Amino acid sequence: MHGKIIFYEDKNFQGRSYETSSDCADMASHLSRCHSCKVESGCFMVYDRTNYMGNQYFMKRGEYSDYQRMMGFGDCIRSCRMIPMHKGSYKVRIYERENFGGQINEVNEDCDNIQDRYHMSDCQSCNVMDGHWLMYEQPQFRGKMMYLRPGEYKSFRDMGYDAMRFSSIRRITDSC
Repeated sequence: MHGKIIFYEDKNFQGRSYETSSDCADMASHLSRCHSCKVESGCFMVYDRTNYMGNQYFMKRGEYSDYQRMMGFGDCIRSCRMIPMHKGSYKVRIYERENFGGQINEVNEDCDNIQDRYHMSDCQSCNVMDGHWLMYEQPQFRGKMMYLRPGEYKSFRDMGYDAMRFSSIRRITDSC
């Protein structure tokens, strides 16, 4: 089953709309702006900059009538990525320093406080082996987030997260 999301130019599902079931690197090719959306099925990450950059927000089935008020970001949705459904195990290796350096820990389940559980001073790189994950800047899955799909992430700083310290991580287990 694939996801389906409908974007609207204005708040409260008003104005022109654009429907998709796949990734979209630049919403400007479909809408001049995007301030609300409805997720009819699946799960998506939305971004406030093109090419899957900037602030990110995880969206599952539901109605989001005012993107700015709900997410606390000052801009509109500029790109989106569909999160594929994952069945099976979850595994990510988190590293204290960039380029997979320093202390290493393997995570298979949600962790609400990386620093407390693993006694790591920081988390600056990771390798996602299985599953899809959300990493958060604050403990208890709060604050800004970053979507991680299988692959190597050698430097969060090089990805634009230079001033951010990641403190919690959770599996995306919703029926996406």
